[in-house]
Amino acid sequence: MMTVTRIHRENSQTESAHSRVAAFLRDQLLSGQLKAGDCLLPERELAAKLDVSRPVLREALRALAMIGAVEIRHGVGTIVTRPDITTLGEFFSFMLAHQSDALGDIMEARIAIEHHAIRLTCQRATEQDFARISGALRRIVATISDPEAGGMADYEFHEAIVQAAHSPTLTTIYSSIRGLMTRSHLERREQIMQVDGFEEFLVDHHRKILSALISRNVALADELLTRHFEIGAEFRRKATMQATAIAAGLDPLDILSTN
Repeated sequence: MMTVTRIHRENSQTESAHSRVAAFLRDQLLSGQLKAGDCLLPERELAAKLDVSRPVLREALRALAMIGAVEIRHGVGTIVTRPDITTLGEFFSFMLAHQSDALGDIMEARIAIEHHAIRLTCQRATEQDFARISGALRRIVATISDPEAGGMADYEFHEAIVQAAHSPTLTTIYSSIRGLMTRSHLERREQIMQVDGFEEFLVDHHRKILSALISRNVALADELLTRHFEIGAEFRRKATMQATAIAAGLDPLDILSTN
């Protein structure tokens, strides 16, 4: 029992030391005392400043290097870098993949982000932003019968709206979960393709959203986005019922007509 307690205490102390190193870097960046390209204090000085051992400091810095927060250059020192969104996305995807309903959780986060983004886009979007969103709409139309290309075009339409909000934080968060969201788009597209009316919904509703954005009608754009997600959920419900009916040897039209 004494050995277990000692190991637990050592692990806790190591985790606390790691937290101090990460908190130091975060606070220095937020205060502006450090920026991308700056070199951290020499290892001996930094370890003394943070009251951690040099081996623990090295371990913490290696962990920060893995997520792209710093770069360790032998003979030079530890350089502050700007984390790569791809690296952060892989990290988030790995963490969220352990959840039983990762895609459902991602959908909730996506809805929250897009609702705020679409309101900002009505206020901040440029002509170039509208051109990018229009281009994504054209790709939606052109790939309507292709689940993979169509799913990506759909994702790019919504991503362009978030980018047009010109909010670095929203864009960073949205981009960091890109992998899971594109997977969600593809799975949902494949699911609803067999339901009557899905093509008209996808094209017409995206077109209405774009029109509201161009007219900078905040209330209408937000309302259309809410309806967009509701209709999508209804199509997925019908697709599930239809698949269940076919598996049971029933006519899916009979099932859908009663719901």
